[in-house]
Amino acid sequence: MAKLSIFRFLSVRPYFISIFLVVLLGTWLAMGSSNSEELPTDQKQQETQVPLAKVAFDTFVAQSTHKTIDLYGRTAPDREAKLGAEIAGKITSLQVKKGDVVKRNQVIAMIDKGDLEIQLQRATAMLAVREKEFKAAQSLKSKGLQGEVAFANAQAMLVEAKAMVSNAKLALRNTSVKAPFAGVVDYLFIEKGDFVGVGDPVATLIDLEKIVIEADVSERHIQDIKLNQPATVRFINGQQTQGKVRYIARVSSASTNTFPIEIEVANPEQLIPAGVSTEVELNLKDQQAVKITPAMLALDESGNLGVKTLLNQDTVKFVPIQLVKAEQDGVWLTGLGQEVDIITTGQGFVRDGDKVMAVPSSSQAQ
Repeated sequence: MAKLSIFRFLSVRPYFISIFLVVLLGTWLAMGSSNSEELPTDQKQQETQVPLAKVAFDTFVAQSTHKTIDLYGRTAPDREAKLGAEIAGKITSLQVKKGDVVKRNQVIAMIDKGDLEIQLQRATAMLAVREKEFKAAQSLKSKGLQGEVAFANAQAMLVEAKAMVSNAKLALRNTSVKAPFAGVVDYLFIEKGDFVGVGDPVATLIDLEKIVIEADVSERHIQDIKLNQPATVRFINGQQTQGKVRYIARVSSASTNTFPIEIEVANPEQLIPAGVSTEVELNLKDQQAVKITPAMLALDESGNLGVKTLLNQDTVKFVPIQLVKAEQDGVWLTGLGQEVDIITTGQGFVRDGDKVMAVPSSSQAQ
């Protein structure tokens, strides 16, 4: 009867059941929390500790190397001369054709002599007369039979006669247009029968025993380039040769802010023509750098390109690259110190500042 009354009491007041269940649940949670607090600290750390990433590294030692720059230019003749007529007259003969190789002082064209030979004969005869007159005046002066003025006149006429002979010889010599140096006749401006005046162009002569490559260097590198510095020259057909720097401008171009330079290359058989595109490689000052493969390069969170190194052999340190030069089998980087440990495997899974488990690449291969 008592049990029946209790059930009837609870059925009339169901909220007592809810209160009882809430109290029971709270007691159970409190007991669980106290038990967790009683767990050892080391055990909790073991449950929450994340395992370290494993990476492999190689040790690199810096070596002395140099930065290289590539310049682009065109070949030009070592010397080029535009020959002109030094006397007016008709072209009586051409001794060469365009493209011929000529020697120094070889005749290229002949200009009509006109009466120049007769003028030379007359000047020579007049010189003989003036020499006799001067000797006579000199003899009379020594005997006191002639004054200073008459002697001076005789002396002046002798000098004038010598000048007339010299001018006549020079005019005759100028009827032959000669090559001032050995080279190639690049262009002829005249034909047989043409009339030329003084200064009119006759031919263009170029010297290809040496060729010159004209290129421009930026203001950032000009101070690292020296006269007679060796240079590697590659032509458009793949041919490669060596040259040297023979000229460095001291004033930059106002439009490009670059400095013109010239690289001299030997061309003994004159097989390399002028006007060919070339690439010039110059070495700059030596630097301490390490050589790595491109696969070792990585990006940081900001997208900067660099390498991930090890600090104290357990901490990742990202170092942005300072490129010295690139080669087919790797790149040279400076700014990494004399010796550096670079992560070679696993660098894509760690970030700057991460703790890692690092092992040498050689032991990992084994």
